[in-house]
Amino acid sequence: MQQNLESLVCCIVPAARSHERLKQDLISHCHDILSSHLGRSHQPDIGHISVLIKRHLQQTSPSGASSLKFTNLLSRLLDQSVLSKKHASILFLQTLASSPQPTATTSLLPSIAIPPPSREIPTPTNETSSWLSKNKSKADILRGYRRDHGMGNSHISESLVLRDTLYLLQGISGKYLRFVSQEDPSPQEYVIFLDGMDSLISSPTKALIHRLSEIGYLYTRVEAFIRMIEQSLCHHLQTQLTEYYRLIAVLESQMSMIQSTEIGNGEVHQSREEGTGLTLRRLDVWMNDWRLRMRMMSICVEGARDTQGGALVNLIHGYTDNGDPFVKKFTNRLLEEVSKPFFVTLHRWLFSGELNDPFSEFFVAIDAAPGQAQDRHLFPNIENGGHLSGDGGFGGLSGDGEDILGTRGGLRSWETKYHFQKDMLPMFVGEPFGKKIFSTGKSLNFIRYSCHDSDWVITREKMSNTGGTLQYSDIAGLERSIDAAYQVASQRLFEVFIEKFKLLDHLQALKNYLMLGHGDFADQLMDALGPNLARPANTLYRHNLTATLETAIRSSNAQNDPPDVLRRLDARMLEYSHGEMGWDVFTLEYKVDAPIDTILDPQSMEKYLKLFKHLWQMKRVEGALNKGWMRMTGGGRSFLRIPEMEFEWHQIRILTAEMIHFIRQMQAYCHLEVIECSWKILVDFLNAREGDLDSLIDAHRAYLDRMVKKVLLRSQKVGKEDAILSQVHELFAVILQFREATDNFYNHCLSEASRRDQRRDAARGVYTGADEEQQPQTAEALLTRLKAYGATFSDRAQTIVQYLQVHPDLDCRFLGIRLSFSDFYKTRKEPQAQLQPQKSR
Repeated sequence: MQQNLESLVCCIVPAARSHERLKQDLISHCHDILSSHLGRSHQPDIGHISVLIKRHLQQTSPSGASSLKFTNLLSRLLDQSVLSKKHASILFLQTLASSPQPTATTSLLPSIAIPPPSREIPTPTNETSSWLSKNKSKADILRGYRRDHGMGNSHISESLVLRDTLYLLQGISGKYLRFVSQEDPSPQEYVIFLDGMDSLISSPTKALIHRLSEIGYLYTRVEAFIRMIEQSLCHHLQTQLTEYYRLIAVLESQMSMIQSTEIGNGEVHQSREEGTGLTLRRLDVWMNDWRLRMRMMSICVEGARDTQGGALVNLIHGYTDNGDPFVKKFTNRLLEEVSKPFFVTLHRWLFSGELNDPFSEFFVAIDAAPGQAQDRHLFPNIENGGHLSGDGGFGGLSGDGEDILGTRGGLRSWETKYHFQKDMLPMFVGEPFGKKIFSTGKSLNFIRYSCHDSDWVITREKMSNTGGTLQYSDIAGLERSIDAAYQVASQRLFEVFIEKFKLLDHLQALKNYLMLGHGDFADQLMDALGPNLARPANTLYRHNLTATLETAIRSSNAQNDPPDVLRRLDARMLEYSHGEMGWDVFTLEYKVDAPIDTILDPQSMEKYLKLFKHLWQMKRVEGALNKGWMRMTGGGRSFLRIPEMEFEWHQIRILTAEMIHFIRQMQAYCHLEVIECSWKILVDFLNAREGDLDSLIDAHRAYLDRMVKKVLLRSQKVGKEDAILSQVHELFAVILQFREATDNFYNHCLSEASRRDQRRDAARGVYTGADEEQQPQTAEALLTRLKAYGATFSDRAQTIVQYLQVHPDLDCRFLGIRLSFSDFYKTRKEPQAQLQPQKSR
């Protein structure tokens, strides 16, 4: 085609053979004409031509004989199958008949202006006789007229300007008018005029051309970006441009009805019907509506360059509050079309839990980082290792305590698989409802692919019946559908966790075992493991601990718990260093798997282990004090044989009772005021079954954080959060040391009583064994140690009470009151404060 165009240009314009730039401009102009839509939509309409011919015949022959004869001939012509171009033949004949005297044909556009009045040609005077001579041509007469009246250069014909204007409306430069090459021209610089043409076009005509060229410029912007934006917006814009093409075709048909006649100097003058012909002013009126449309479409196209999806919907939605009725109507219609894909994606996410968003236009996005997360909905059995257990939700438990999801636990899958994009949320939805939509879809996806709920189809049917079709024109119905779907999905999620996966049983097991809620089980385990845990940690073996745990379960009421709960309970040792004892590394472990690990995540299980370690140490201290107290009270008769030791034993019993009071108040505070109260709040929330999975996770975290804060006596001071807890642990160590020293002193007293019995027997002449001399410094050393431990305990307890009395938590302050309900430690501190100044003197 390029070679044909070059040969055609060189043949018609010989100057282009030597002028390369002129040849390229003409070839470019030919390409623009070939790509134009003008004339393409002009379809042969024999009926319309026949009507025009009949009207012409009726005006020339009122009798109607000519019209009847034409109808007969036309019918005979249409019956001839040999002729292929019947419409062209009739059109040619009609053009010939109309050329001498233009006939009044009916326009495709209604008349929008009153026909101008006919102008009377003035009678020539003597002054004009010079240029009206019969010997001169018409061109010479016209030039003489312009010269005599001072017109200067002649103006270009409006028909030629109108033709170029129609090209401009399609974004194509014409023969006399061309688009500027600037990126963003000002409103008065859309087109430029060729050299020498500026003076041939009047100022009013140039103003009309500038107004009309804005539409063509906006058209080029819309057409240039139409393939870069969303498919729905592209479809709507393409529909609008199709209507625009139809209007251009109608305008082009008006141009085809203007007959041309040659006037001198090779110029072509097109005479048109003054009543209904197309002019630049009438073209401007007809294109005024499209000017506003093109502006709106151009704004949308420019906005689509940097935005997509919900952000683009927000951009268009921002124009719905415009006061102009046309802008508001056009925006609503455009928004209705553009939001259809959004509502299709929303419907699938809201009622099926599936995200079908290949172009990332929805306000819910999937986390593409973990590769396995993308394929879970395609291969759901991957989550369970390819098999399910009897209840359909749990797989086998690994020996090292890792869940079946490997490195990606249930909580991480719930929190990171999908994320909420606020900037993509349409404004007519709102953030609260957007959060509900996000939670509802996540819940359905979790129920279907993580929980493997076989009844999720029933849940989807219930949700689908809650609302009708989601669309932009029914925002109130959309909100009702969102609320109803949110409630159904949340209710089903609670049912799956509580009824199918027995969440309450698992939480109860953690409370009974890791927080020592089963008192008989804790006592049996303490008695069975006590001797083993007193040995170094490197001498313990896990299978021995596991066997001891099973023995403690069988010998307590824990044996009545569900088997699924008991098989998750295990005993293991933490990492230990040289010199640590079994008490320092022993811990109980409760194994969880998907989907329970969404709530009982690894961070939560670490907090449970911290609570167990603290409560287990407290239980150890309590057991040691109980055994020591029973031993002291049982050996009272032996102590009476040593009267000089009675006062020391009385002081030891007082100090032991003080320690027992401290430990039991701590235990009562932890179990009754903290654990049980927090458990009541959690159970009430589970029974209410309100909220979504995030609410359930938050409720469990609040339950666990409350226990950690209160049981471990956490402080809000930065860097001193565990100051009270460290004091308590040091006090526990002092109690155990005091207990060991008490046993040593008890054994010493028994030895002394036995030695004195031997002396009495020897005085009576009965030999019961060799008399061993007792070292007097041994008793003194033991009593010194006991007094030191007692003083250290009192100081530690007094410090703890002081910390608790100023603690910001009300329950912790009440614990301080219970530990010193009679201001025991306060009254003890005052004498010590009075003695210190005396010692300093």
